[in-house]
Amino acid sequence: MVRVVPMASSIRPTLFSLTFSPPSSLPLFNPSPRLSFSLSRYHNFGLKASRLLRQDGYPVRVMASGDVSQSVAAASPENVLEWVKQDKRRMLHVVYRVGDLDRTIKFYTECLGMKLLRKRDIPEEKYTNAFLGYGPEDSHFVIELTYNYGVDKYDIGTGFGHFGIAVDDVVKAVELIRAKGGKITREPGPVKGGRSVIAFVEDPDGYKFELIERGPTPEPLCQVMLRVGDLNRSIEFYEKAFGMELLRTRDNPEYKYTIAMLGYGPEDKSTVLELTYNYGVTEYDKGNAYAQIAVGTDDVYKTAEAIKLAGGKVTREPGPLPGINTKITACLDPDGWKSVFVDNVDFLKELE
Repeated sequence: MVRVVPMASSIRPTLFSLTFSPPSSLPLFNPSPRLSFSLSRYHNFGLKASRLLRQDGYPVRVMASGDVSQSVAAASPENVLEWVKQDKRRMLHVVYRVGDLDRTIKFYTECLGMKLLRKRDIPEEKYTNAFLGYGPEDSHFVIELTYNYGVDKYDIGTGFGHFGIAVDDVVKAVELIRAKGGKITREPGPVKGGRSVIAFVEDPDGYKFELIERGPTPEPLCQVMLRVGDLNRSIEFYEKAFGMELLRTRDNPEYKYTIAMLGYGPEDKSTVLELTYNYGVTEYDKGNAYAQIAVGTDDVYKTAEAIKLAGGKVTREPGPLPGINTKITACLDPDGWKSVFVDNVDFLKELE
């Protein structure tokens, strides 16, 4: 396995966060815990399931035999981490906040060629979601936009990087976006230190999209780039806790950065997570605009244990959401980036 050695809210983003988002009157908070990978802190893994999987006011899972979460309670740490590699996981969607939903939908459909898949208004919680992408949610990675009533601007921060979109012809894509009034922040040309032809554009809220010239692909929405403070630590965490595969790394000493691509399939056929380490930078401001990535799993309970064993922080213990009964768990990675794991069967039922 390749390893890289570094050189030197109150706002509710999605229905999956309804049970742990703080009230709207409180300030946004973006924790950035510095966590280790020590397994010794989990010596009490054999606690009774009723204690290990207790939910904050929600029922724990009951197996067919009547035993509470028997499969998790009886499993060893090694078995749980091994199970992660066999779990049927897929990146489902990325969630972030925008100040004008109609304006953003117009840009994404007219300039980026996405389709509006569905909208969901939650007036009692004062927000609206819009789902956009290049294919149906049950088989494609999509974008979940969140508009919070009365909030027209957010701080993207310095930690979030960009989204990647694979296109057949970068030059033509840029011409279309420019003709529609889009903002081009980097003209088409080879990537620094590489050969791939790319360009960068900004949406109306300032989120950056990298256009990557690539042949036909089943997953045009192909990347989410986040900056991290310790690349080796992040790679180890996403391999262990998320079951992702390290696809490749690229060090660019001339421009003082290193990237790592991780995912559940090859870059030309699936969405990947691009982690960037800038030499000597260990912390970033996450702002309050970007929210999280959602990942499908066959078992949110085992997933939560794997996250803890890998040094992550579970911010929402596994269990069903009130009202829709979709089982989820939420966590922070060592840099404080949030992810939500969603039960695969429940997710498909929700789409129906």
